Amino acid sequence: MKLLVATGNQGKAREIRRMLGDLPYQIVTLADLDNPPEVEETGSTFLENAMIKAAAYSEFSGMLTLADDSGLVVDALDGAPGVYSARFAPTDDERIEKLLGMLEEVPDEKRTARFVCAMALSNPTGEMNFRLGTVEGVIIREKRGDGGFGYDPVFFVPEAGKTMSEMTAEEKNEISHRARAFAEIKEIL
Repeated sequence: MKLLVATGNQGKAREIRRMLGDLPYQIVTLADLDNPPEVEETGSTFLENAMIKAAAYSEFSGMLTLADDSGLVVDALDGAPGVYSARFAPTDDERIEKLLGMLEEVPDEKRTARFVCAMALSNPTGEMNFRLGTVEGVIIREKRGDGGFGYDPVFFVPEAGKTMSEMTAEEKNEISHRARAFAEIKEIL
């Protein structure tokens, strides 16, 4: 059975493929589809955006579709970048540079943040399931580690004692926001 993972982000697709490894699905991504539509994320929450994408791509493809919306929520920035995490700046490096610039005067103890992931699973008849996952951390002042993507190099997870970029794929898949949401969606799958 095919499962469409509605993403063009190859880092995210790799993570989800690893987490899906033991399930009997043939994983398809947007890159495998002919002319998939651009689905605008017009929701004001991660969950709304995940549901919009899951429904639209399931209807387009006729496949069971998993979509997520995730991002970084920084307390000192009133929740920014939030649903705009991927559009905060053009590249990962520019997003991190902008974030660190905005937090430059914020003391270390007030740099709390969390990664949030909303996952929605839609079938072509419109039935929808969803789950949320979070991981708490703090934004450090300099990048550390070479793994991961996005804000991972500056997101320090106290329970792990390292940034998301310093974790192995296995470590990250144990505690990440995406892994936590996916663990619940996996039960539905």
